Amino acid sequence: MVQDLPYLRETASQTAGPYVHIGLAPGAAGFHTFETELGQALAPAGVAGPRVTIEGCVYDGLGAPVKDILIEVWQADPQGIYPHPEDPRFAQCTAGFRGWGRVISDFDSGQFCFETLRPGAVAGRAGRMQAPHLNLWLVSRGINIGLNTRMYFPEDQDAHATDPVLASIEQRARAATLIAVATGPDSYRFDIHLQGAAETVFIDI
Repeated sequence: MVQDLPYLRETASQTAGPYVHIGLAPGAAGFHTFETELGQALAPAGVAGPRVTIEGCVYDGLGAPVKDILIEVWQADPQGIYPHPEDPRFAQCTAGFRGWGRVISDFDSGQFCFETLRPGAVAGRAGRMQAPHLNLWLVSRGINIGLNTRMYFPEDQDAHATDPVLASIEQRARAATLIAVATGPDSYRFDIHLQGAAETVFIDI
């Protein structure tokens, strides 16, 4: 016999608080605890492959830079392989490529910048190919739950047309908020807007 259980209220959500960098990126907060900090380099020096530089800024609903943002980046290598055992081609992943890192904005300007390998196309559900992209997870004071989004490359327009994630965006014009702007042969600008008319598309995963 199953007894009725008392109704339990949902645990209240909380923002990341003012100590997110101390816990996740202590070096950025001035605490040099580790000789090598977790997540500092997605593609360490010497890892083979085409390199790209990404810069940008995260803006709040009023258009002001969020100056204490922390971004985690997850991505495949140039062959579209994730450096994770669950990827069937894991053994063929680019040697030394980590595919994950933490990016910290400048505490004065809010600008962020990082270097990585340009990812390849990745097979998604049911084998549908996803255009080359970076997976981004954002956390900061004032954000109750980490926000997930993506960055695509502007030169992959043909692949964008069949990408299942971009195709799932009901307001098609908003898909442009996930596409970076080329600023040079191997450099891109990707600004993220948390709210407002230019709000970036965020993904519920």
